[in-house]
Amino acid sequence: MANKEATVAELTENFRSSNAVVLTEYRGLTVAQLKQLRKSISEHATYAVVKNTLTKIAANEAGITSFDDDLVGPSAIAFVHGDTVAVAKALRDFAKANPLLVVKGGYFDGAPLTAAEVGKLADLESREVLLAKLAGAFKASLFGAAYMFNAPLAQAVRTVDALRAKQETAA
Repeated sequence: MANKEATVAELTENFRSSNAVVLTEYRGLTVAQLKQLRKSISEHATYAVVKNTLTKIAANEAGITSFDDDLVGPSAIAFVHGDTVAVAKALRDFAKANPLLVVKGGYFDGAPLTAAEVGKLADLESREVLLAKLAGAFKASLFGAAYMFNAPLAQAVRTVDALRAKQETAA
């Protein structure tokens, strides 16, 4: 009993401290395949095989009730502590190579996600790519602003130069 309470407390803490949570079914996967999956997401998440009843209690204690209907069969949870998109991509890629892994749903930013929404999350570009695009957009707008501020000055210089040339030809 004390062991179960400790497990529930640990799971509850994992739910509360995670950026996102992805619920999967791993029925039919080998230990070696699970090890490979854990390794592929280890940079951004921990992957734990869980007991459904204890997970349901822990999720409810953490304020997550969206998993109640999905906690059937052999379940495992990816507790995301890093880049959520990278974990979603890794799970999607692993599921393509190993169709026995089924994403049941998730929880991200205070909202439940369906399996399809987790798939859409995996389709997003990584944080680094999005930041690079944002930096490029800022750089382009700064160059545009610099050109806009420089244009009147350049036109004034050309006008003065034209006036000087006109005066030299008139004299």
